[in-house]
Amino acid sequence: MREYLARALERSGYAVTAVDRGTAALPLIEAERFDLLLSDIVMPEMDGIELAQKAGEIAPDMRVMFITGFAAVTLKAGKQIPSARVLSKPFHLRDLVLEVDRLFEMEQVPSRN
Repeated sequence: MREYLARALERSGYAVTAVDRGTAALPLIEAERFDLLLSDIVMPEMDGIELAQKAGEIAPDMRVMFITGFAAVTLKAGKQIPSARVLSKPFHLRDLVLEVDRLFEMEQVPSRN
């Protein structure tokens, strides 16, 4: 699924760095600047909420969007990371792109990079 999501966003003009787990994302977030953290909530080794909290300490201006198929986890995410967007599964790839576009348009970011 990660590959499909990355391709859909890349085709829409976004630069994407994809990893398979939160513990792999943290070193990248420390080394580079990212505009958006798009994470599933349920992942091996570190869940998406913990990843977002740690990433927020490193890069407080980075936007966060979760994807999840678990409604109860979605509620928990909303309480712990109130500024995060949540996209519930199942969704179409165009829905993902539209939500990412909206996130950047609302904050008036001049470019997609």
